[in-house]
Amino acid sequence: QVQLVESGGGLVQAGGSLRVSCVVSGRTFSSYAMGWFRQAPGKEREFVGAVSWSGGSTSYADSVKGRFTISRDNKKNTVYLQMNSLKPEDTAVYYCAADDPWFGPATAQAMGDIEYDYWGQGTQVTVSS
Repeated sequence: QVQLVESGGGLVQAGGSLRVSCVVSGRTFSSYAMGWFRQAPGKEREFVGAVSWSGGSTSYADSVKGRFTISRDNKKNTVYLQMNSLKPEDTAVYYCAADDPWFGPATAQAMGDIEYDYWGQGTQVTVSS
């Protein structure tokens, strides 16, 4: 059973930085593409960014491009989301998700939540103005 556990969320002032992490259980983490999504109150869940299995390819939503960076450490079964220049509109619950190649192509271009097979429980990020 694959489990994803996010951590590192919290309260930060606008303009500040925060890094959230996601640890994935299981021996096949290095084969997964990993994605980050977020959901603000009253809004639908939206794509933030994704990283390929090797870390060599990434993609980002336009709203976070240039401010957020996704990376991964396959030895630690961990994916990171570094968030800089945070804005109040970044406030949301942030979820990591795994795209398992067993079920189909798994790349950093997977931007739809239906493309992901496993999900974490989320971590709250609140940006104050």
